[in-house]
Amino acid sequence: MTDKYGCIIRGDTTQRKIAFVFTADEYGEGASFILNALNNYQIKGSFFLTGNYYRNPENGEHIKRLVADGHYIGPHSDQHLLYCDWSNRDSLLVSKAIFGKDLEANYVQMAQWGVDKRQARFFMPPYEWYNRSIVEWAAELGVHLVNFTPGLRTAADYTYPEMGQRYVASDKLYEEVLAYEAHHPNGLNGFMILVHLGTDPRRKDKFYHRLPELIEVLIAKGYEFKRIDKLVD
Repeated sequence: MTDKYGCIIRGDTTQRKIAFVFTADEYGEGASFILNALNNYQIKGSFFLTGNYYRNPENGEHIKRLVADGHYIGPHSDQHLLYCDWSNRDSLLVSKAIFGKDLEANYVQMAQWGVDKRQARFFMPPYEWYNRSIVEWAAELGVHLVNFTPGLRTAADYTYPEMGQRYVASDKLYEEVLAYEAHHPNGLNGFMILVHLGTDPRRKDKFYHRLPELIEVLIAKGYEFKRIDKLVD
């Protein structure tokens, strides 16, 4: 399923299959916890990491483990660029040349860790914010833009109390996932659920700590967890 911009936002709605997608740029303190949780349930996740993340030496052991454990690894832009204006989505903030150069630089960083570009054609844009031009530019480079499935607010796990009304506690995010699953005819079939690999230290209430509990509940409901390339292939 694609949105009005042409970005892939959901897999098959008739199949009880889900992809957990994780993004990271500046923060990644949850990597060990998340990888352990996925390993405990033999789940392969999908990780979209910026060049900034790859260049941080503190992340080296986690990157090695991502590769060794067989998770999907895709680009998230090299410099975590904002592609278009927040209030006027049609207004581009980057040129086609800058977009392409930045994306290629991300792939260069990935290659240094043994990630083959040919096996990493799904790309989650930085800030999960894009327009049709970005989707088309990516397609011209042989890359498919993907984004989390609308309907859940787990992407708000980056917020922290000092943000005021924008802050969403992890209990609320968790409850909303289960409520959506229970009240929609196709549940979470084909969903791509976004969780950040790390968040601002001002957020003490880390949503990724709820992953084991959430996984167990969804397994009990009959869901399978797939890499994104297997979910939407």
